[in-house]
Amino acid sequence: MSDIVKFEKTGAVARITLNRPEAMNAFTTELSLELQLALERAAADDAVRVVVITGEGRCFSAGADLKSGFEGRPVFGKLQYEYRPVLSAIATMAKPVIAAVPGSAAGIGMSMALHCDLMIMADNAFLLSPFTTISLVPDGGLSWLLVRQLGYRRAFQLSIESERIPAARCVELGLANKAVPAEELQAAAMEWAESLSKRAPRSLEATKKTMRHAIDNDWASTYGLEADWQQALGGSDDNVEGVAAFFEKREPKFKGK
Repeated sequence: MSDIVKFEKTGAVARITLNRPEAMNAFTTELSLELQLALERAAADDAVRVVVITGEGRCFSAGADLKSGFEGRPVFGKLQYEYRPVLSAIATMAKPVIAAVPGSAAGIGMSMALHCDLMIMADNAFLLSPFTTISLVPDGGLSWLLVRQLGYRRAFQLSIESERIPAARCVELGLANKAVPAEELQAAAMEWAESLSKRAPRSLEATKKTMRHAIDNDWASTYGLEADWQQALGGSDDNVEGVAAFFEKREPKFKGK
């Protein structure tokens, strides 16, 4: 793995850092492929329970690197074979993925942040969908994400006016979970991830999969999936440990079994 994407493991937390600060962590073909590898590595490592994605320097990601163009690949191919595997890996990973956003998250950077399960932002950070300023349309699944989270009219307005959405407003709209002082962002993100890593891994996986299922499916199928997961998890080692810890008034020690 090259140094344009850094992979660090601290305890049960993997931190993946986009590392092109001189280019505001803009996406190139190489960065997209390295990011895919880092996500695959985190997903395959049973010792990793939570993943944090962030950007080096003063920016999460400025989006696609316009200076590099499409590097010989048609835009359709770039979206389908470079961006989509990254976004799909985040959404389908059995582990919670936290976006820790410094500075701007624009274009595909905004889409990646919103694909994560949780988001913590520096108080001076913002999200931006800049596509209409260069006569393009939102991509990377951004149209789908914004309409579902904000409703059509608000999503449409934010997209066509290319309005910056400051961190505090992102929290207010439900796009982000937390905003913290910029100098505390990385420590706060890791503290949050470490706290989540102590929870039952299979429970986190089941909750993520069930709630993502609920986005596009009806009440009945979601209810059924909940029942399936309860049946699968009930009586598991971690379920027994959790109940015992509750009655013994101690912290549970989950093993993912």
